[in-house]
Amino acid sequence: MLVTFLRIVKYGWRSFLRNGWLSVSTIGIMILALAVFEGLILFNVIGTGAVQAIQEKVDISVYFKSNVSEDSILNVKRSIENLEEVNYVEYVSRDMALKKFKETHANDEVITKTLDELGGNPLLASLNIKAKDLKDYEAIAAYIENANLKDVVEKVTYNQNQVVINRLTQFIDTAKRVGFGLTIFLAFLATMVTFNTIRLAIFSNSEEISIMRLVGATNSFIRRPYMVEGVLYGSIAAIVSFLLLIPLVSFVSPKIAEFVPEVNLANYFKIEYMTLLMYQFLFGISLGIISSVIAIRRYLHV
Repeated sequence: MLVTFLRIVKYGWRSFLRNGWLSVSTIGIMILALAVFEGLILFNVIGTGAVQAIQEKVDISVYFKSNVSEDSILNVKRSIENLEEVNYVEYVSRDMALKKFKETHANDEVITKTLDELGGNPLLASLNIKAKDLKDYEAIAAYIENANLKDVVEKVTYNQNQVVINRLTQFIDTAKRVGFGLTIFLAFLATMVTFNTIRLAIFSNSEEISIMRLVGATNSFIRRPYMVEGVLYGSIAAIVSFLLLIPLVSFVSPKIAEFVPEVNLANYFKIEYMTLLMYQFLFGISLGIISSVIAIRRYLHV
């Protein structure tokens, strides 16, 4: 069995070398497909990190009129906490709001003097609401507007954040769809190129195949070298595309950190490099084997 296996690998490798520039072009297309596939994974990491960073900073603040009692506000708080979309709700009393405001503007003499002249507390009690997902804020805002709270609520800040939230989620969803579509297209292209390369290899080896039949070679023995050839295309493309990503990630990571400090792409790549390489091999080898099997079934009548 070992001798048979080594012979199959030998014939597959020989066919791979014999195709020359066809093998190079096939691997080139596969590298593009694998690079986009890996880029989609990394973009998903960036997008998830960006969403989490924004989600930590974005919330809905509900400000209550100054004559509303604390018990009424806490009742509203409990009703909002029961919503499935809500992660948590923080109550900020008027006194707490004033204390935080003074701490924030402690070095601003104008604001300090203005507060002293006012004498009272001009700030309102509020509820800061965090959603489980950015897409949930719209449902939470709709509940607040329809919960007969108009008599107690002074204002809701969702409208100021709505444009930013919607644009961010739309951009990330669109980029994922485009990346997925591009990956599918390049995978299809790589499959077709590999298919044609294997087909040409079968045609060019037709005389050799006939001789192998005459000397009693089994059908599986004749087929397998072409599958080995497909595996070689996928494996080499996986290694090259992964090596190309290493300097690219090192270059891009600081740029991304400037916009999203919470995302360290280089560190993620360093920790998950074995998993990413495995994905590359699985995707590349799958493309090679699928292309080979299709070509063999169609053109290798053994």
